Amino acid sequence: MAQVLIVDDYSDIRRLLSVTLGKKFTLTEAEDGVGAMDVIRRDPPQVVLLDVMMPGEMDGLAVLDAIKGDPKTRNIQVAMLTARGQVVDSDEARSRGADAYFVKPFSPLQVVTWVREKLM
Repeated sequence: MAQVLIVDDYSDIRRLLSVTLGKKFTLTEAEDGVGAMDVIRRDPPQVVLLDVMMPGEMDGLAVLDAIKGDPKTRNIQVAMLTARGQVVDSDEARSRGADAYFVKPFSPLQVVTWVREKLM
């Protein structure tokens, strides 16, 4: 079963995505960038759903840079989930390697459709 990592500092968003993704994928969660990198190093997922603005040492863009900058993980599909809805923000994320960009409040079904397209 394909593995999806959900990274967001808000448990409600992690829960919403977990429920929406259902039992078709193996789901792992992290609430910050450091936790996300621990999961990625231990058991790399095929897809990461990644919040941009998170507290702590690593925000989402730093995690994205780490994923896409490492030959072992650069092929992981990364979708950014963010309240930053400006074109410049989307362009910045895509220039750093983001594979998709969803602005909060996003449609969970859009995210699930994107994940399914990448994994099935």
